[in-house]
Amino acid sequence: MTDNATRLDHVVLWVRDPVASATFYETAVGLTPLRLTDFVAGQVSFPSVRVNEETILDLAPLTMAERMTMLPGAPESAGHPVNHVCLSLPPDAFDALLARLRAHEVPVSEISHDSYGARGPARRSFSFRDPDGNVLEARHYT
Repeated sequence: MTDNATRLDHVVLWVRDPVASATFYETAVGLTPLRLTDFVAGQVSFPSVRVNEETILDLAPLTMAERMTMLPGAPESAGHPVNHVCLSLPPDAFDALLARLRAHEVPVSEISHDSYGARGPARRSFSFRDPDGNVLEARHYT
């Protein structure tokens, strides 16, 4: 992939408690928290978690909604999560994620097969919710 290719940089999720959300994404999902210490110290507005070397999920506190003035209607989006965010994983990481979620007693959907995505039909996929109700899908293609 070239440096000038279009890529997904980040997705912002509204959350009630960014520290609890970062902990969930770290322990149950296996993502690395970013700027968490800085957030706790009041030095940044929100923490994030790293999906891969190019993509992060920002964990924006609902209390930020009233300050969202970059475009009309932005404050009203608070509390309205996106339909879902899909994480594509290698098969072994998919199985490890499923096991971690079950160990943390996070409800997961049934495993589906051949659901269509960015790389065609996924071999297996399932969905789960984070503590704020945001829906995530996990899948693998090979």
